[in-house]
Amino acid sequence: MLCWGYWSLGQPGISTNLQGIVAEPQVCGFISDRSVKEVACGGNHSVFLLEDGEVYTCGLNTKGQLGHEREGNKPEQIGALADQHIIHVACGESHSLALSDRGQLFSWGAGSDGQLGLMTTEDSVAVPRLIQKLNQQTILQVSCGNWHCLALAADGQFFTWGKNSHGQLGLGKEFPSQASPQRVRSLEGIPLAQVAAGGAHSFALSLSGAVFGWGMNNAGQLGLSDEKDRESPCHVKLLRTQKVVYISCGEEHTAVLTKSGGVFTFGAGSCGQLGHDSMNDEVNPRRVLELMGSEVTQIACGRQHTLAFVPSSGLIYAFGCGARGQLGTGHTCNVKCPSPVKGYWAAHSGQLSARADRFKYHIVKQIFSGGDQTFVLCSKYENSSPAVDFRTMNQAHYTSLINDETIAVWRQKLSEHNNANTINGVVQILSSAACWNGSFLEKKIDEHFKTSPKIPGIDLNSTRVLFEKLMNSQHSMILEQILNSFESCLIPQLSSSPPDVEAMRIYLILPEFPLLQDSKYYITLTIPLAMAILRLDTNPSKVLDNWWSQVCPKYFMKLVNLYKGAVLYLLRGRKTFLIPVLFNNYITAALKLLEKLYKVNLKVKHVEYDTFYIPEISSLVDIQEDYLMWFLHQAGMDTVTLCSYPFIFDAQAKTKMLQTDAELQMQVAVNGANLQNVFMLLTLEPLLARSPFLVLHVRRNNLVGDALRELSIHSDIDLKKPLKVIFDGEEAVDAGGVTKEFFLLLLKELLNPIYGMFTYYQDSNLLWFSDTCFVEHNWFHLIGITCGLAIYNSTVVDLHFPLALYKKLLNVKPGLEDLKELSPTEGRSLQELLDYPGEDVEETFCLNFTICRESYGVIEQKKLIPGGDNVTVCKDNRQEFVDAYVNYVFQISVHEWYTAFSSGFLKVCGGKVLELFQPSELRAMMVGNSNYNWEELEETAIYKGDYSATHPTVKLFWETFHEFPLEKKKKFLLFLTGSDRIPIYGMASLQIVIQSTASGEEYLPVAHTCYNLLDLPKYSSKEILSARLTQALDNYEGFSLA
Repeated sequence: MLCWGYWSLGQPGISTNLQGIVAEPQVCGFISDRSVKEVACGGNHSVFLLEDGEVYTCGLNTKGQLGHEREGNKPEQIGALADQHIIHVACGESHSLALSDRGQLFSWGAGSDGQLGLMTTEDSVAVPRLIQKLNQQTILQVSCGNWHCLALAADGQFFTWGKNSHGQLGLGKEFPSQASPQRVRSLEGIPLAQVAAGGAHSFALSLSGAVFGWGMNNAGQLGLSDEKDRESPCHVKLLRTQKVVYISCGEEHTAVLTKSGGVFTFGAGSCGQLGHDSMNDEVNPRRVLELMGSEVTQIACGRQHTLAFVPSSGLIYAFGCGARGQLGTGHTCNVKCPSPVKGYWAAHSGQLSARADRFKYHIVKQIFSGGDQTFVLCSKYENSSPAVDFRTMNQAHYTSLINDETIAVWRQKLSEHNNANTINGVVQILSSAACWNGSFLEKKIDEHFKTSPKIPGIDLNSTRVLFEKLMNSQHSMILEQILNSFESCLIPQLSSSPPDVEAMRIYLILPEFPLLQDSKYYITLTIPLAMAILRLDTNPSKVLDNWWSQVCPKYFMKLVNLYKGAVLYLLRGRKTFLIPVLFNNYITAALKLLEKLYKVNLKVKHVEYDTFYIPEISSLVDIQEDYLMWFLHQAGMDTVTLCSYPFIFDAQAKTKMLQTDAELQMQVAVNGANLQNVFMLLTLEPLLARSPFLVLHVRRNNLVGDALRELSIHSDIDLKKPLKVIFDGEEAVDAGGVTKEFFLLLLKELLNPIYGMFTYYQDSNLLWFSDTCFVEHNWFHLIGITCGLAIYNSTVVDLHFPLALYKKLLNVKPGLEDLKELSPTEGRSLQELLDYPGEDVEETFCLNFTICRESYGVIEQKKLIPGGDNVTVCKDNRQEFVDAYVNYVFQISVHEWYTAFSSGFLKVCGGKVLELFQPSELRAMMVGNSNYNWEELEETAIYKGDYSATHPTVKLFWETFHEFPLEKKKKFLLFLTGSDRIPIYGMASLQIVIQSTASGEEYLPVAHTCYNLLDLPKYSSKEILSARLTQALDNYEGFSLA
């Protein structure tokens, strides 16, 4: 071992000048026959740790800092520690610490500021004592400032004690100096790799390179861009992306080492200790440029000097204060740039020339520095070993990780010593968010160093694999401890304000635990986790949203299904909960968590929106009652309602809500009319009485004109009443059939292309608003009202509009996919433009920002943007062209007509309930869907006259029908009901009626579309029935456009 620097007394076997200065490396005579593991330097004393665990000290002993009462002029063993196997030592100004292999910490020396952690402020303690406050912890790492100490425990807990004059304990302003170890809660959850103390400042480093500093900052030694002291840990954001792996602190300066071998320094620079070729202080981390061409693997700071080791050359570089020889350059002057330490140095892997004296050369193994002293562990060239690399983290020194090796050790311990101490040790780690947060880092291309509010830096696959292994029966004892730890400690103690993003990985890890999916643990694990997530403050909550946006769809779906399952479990067992408030709290947590996931999914589309549906809700909850409660809740009544979370309702449930809302508004309108009628009777004005129904009187031969007239004279309130239609000259009572016929006839008339209101797209069999037409706006308004009334009165109508219409009604902007549906040829052409790989877009497509449209046989060119005819479409602006094209088709060209249509529709159907629908759901509610179940159609059919389900003709009919191809079956639906689609409630809600007739076999079946009624003659054979039914279908024109 070599050393240099200042020794006023207590030389470890070296020669000094009269001033006690050693200006260049000398061999320590004390070490000649001993193997040193570590050296710690205080203000004026040194501590040597040997490989066999013995501890020796020398130097000043005025405060008992040597741990023995012998003179300190040469290293002496501390007898009080002879029974301990010490693995780590640290020194403050006049006190010392020693850590045993059992994780116990001993202290001695000056204690007036509480720096010994012995719950006393004795001026001096000459014999090492156990720090009892930490006896229940397994300490892994310690560091000393001048008068304060830091300690890191295996479970990630971080403790500080001693002087707090500048906030160096990280406990906040209100805490004075502490004589016993105090837990620093502001860093909880962060998996720490290292703690480091300077004179009166402190640092903590996370496993993913996040640096936190606090304490004295008079020279900028915290790297926080100012010179203000900090009383609690602050993130050094300028170092976040540098992949910091090691920190060393001087008295008022700091050096950090990055994974790539770079060195950054900041703080006091008055002696050149920052290495920036100046004597200035630096308040921001700054890279040492002189070392940029070299890969540094070790750094060490003394009081006012810094060392850096470059293994490729074997050289140690020093800079800073040299007045006491601490730089080892052979001079006693300050150096402001990295300068090689004097001596014969060689790289471990390097080659010496044949003429070189190999016995002169030293191979550096590890450097140590503190105060004004420096030590180097080294070996001779012939029997050298590789130098320690500070960039390679030793797992024994940082927060314990949970992995296969740990599980194996625990399993063995629990099988051999299943006692309280063993269990407590396991539970401590399992209950630690910090341990879990550091256990599954994404190490591929150092991804975890990029951890940020957008990147979790975690490998969820390895999380899943570990949990799956733990489900094996051989790990049953460990699994039991995990359950206990999660239930009683980990989840209940999760903070609402995590100190850093690294402390939030636990929220991604826990859902991978398979037992969360088990309903037995919904109340004790799954729901409490949801509550913990919902407790998060705004910023960390947004971080979790961002991370959920990054996970794979499979993980996201599992999370959605987890809380859907919890909701179902609670609904099914709600009567077993003795305390309703518990049920309300639990189900609110599950629903709000689903709501949070739903909002994330709206942005990233991990899963389809119907993944959130819980179809069973319709059978578990009275939707009408729940809607009424929700309606009252809007008015101030406090209760939990599922309608507040509409994303869990499928289309059928939402339709039920809309119909409930319609019935509610109808009832309000009816009640209002009845109340006014009573008033009119009392005031003898019965002629002014109002009808409780919306009654429309129309003539078949002037249906459109009469409908316009009738609807224009009714108020908005009247439109909310149940609809009754009376055809002039007909006595039929409207029980629903007449209304249905009215809608079918009126819409057929209004949508007829001869009026020019709509353009028919033959490719898609769809309609869209015409660019130009000459009818009045109120026609479109009438169509909107009619469509609204159809929904309001639960009538399915056969409308051939694209999904874009329903998107616009719900304020969703149509896109290129909608144009592909409406006009497949145009849509494909635009997609080809976007997908074209070449650079010659202009020459290939020859387009400008215009669109050609036919108007009454004349082709007109419309500009998509101002001056569009002079703007050529190229590779850079093609997306802008496509967006403008789609916008013209669905927005600009039809704005006038669509506005009139939507105002009519929303006048009847507008409101909060409508906004709950997805566009496809709104379309299904208006025009039905194509979820055909032909067997259900047969099962729910009603028979009249001579017919029953077992009648021979009926049997022949169903045999024939089921043999029809799909298109022919759809044609039958159109023939019988007026639409080839089925209501949103399914086939069962159609309930077709088949009745016998007295007519002969030569007659065709007749459909009464308004009543879903089929007149079926008694055919004698399957062939005749098939032929007659096919003929009837082929001759049917119906109400459909197609």
